[in-house]
Amino acid sequence: MLAMQGRIHFYEGYTMAQVALPVRVMRLLGIRTLIVTNAAGGLNPSFTAGDIMVIEDHIFVPGMAGFTPLNGPNLGSFGPRFSIHTHSYTPSLRKLAHRVAEAQAIPLREGVYVSLAGPAFETPAEVRMLRTWGGDAVGMSTAGEVIVAAHAGMRVLGFSSITNLSLSSTEATDEVSHEDVLRLGKSIVPRLATVIRGVLRELPPFDPSAVENKPEQT
Repeated sequence: MLAMQGRIHFYEGYTMAQVALPVRVMRLLGIRTLIVTNAAGGLNPSFTAGDIMVIEDHIFVPGMAGFTPLNGPNLGSFGPRFSIHTHSYTPSLRKLAHRVAEAQAIPLREGVYVSLAGPAFETPAEVRMLRTWGGDAVGMSTAGEVIVAAHAGMRVLGFSSITNLSLSSTEATDEVSHEDVLRLGKSIVPRLATVIRGVLRELPPFDPSAVENKPEQT
């Protein structure tokens, strides 16, 4: 088992390949399951600050613009040139998370995470657009790492801590600050840690036959 304390971000000046490099190191160390967490703004109007969302899928906006960690020569020892990402977030692990949370009376949401480049928070017009796209939460990380994990045939479970509600109107009088995000994020940690510990206790063995993205022969 290996745990990271924080992460690096694209907006800090790193390339997407550098951002996702720790995941490839994990894979080389023999790790086959990745659990990722992030702080996110709530796009879904039914969400409230303090919710925990299991990530069902993502919309990787920088990747759609060409800023993806899979750019460049493919490393066949990790995965195929054209990898499939229909199940980037492993369905069985999502179900396990819900089962663990229910046993602990911890409510969980589930939805689509939108990954942007940052570091600016979204404008109201952008929030309305992302809702139209089907996004439930928005942040500035995670998708690049998950793409590399899925490319390498790893299982993935993701959680978003909803630390604020994204503002969709220029008439809004509320303000969102980075300090507020950090403060609410800390208040979510005990519940999220309880769910993750429960998942780890019940995590089934990795099944290589279930891997969709098998490495190329080199």
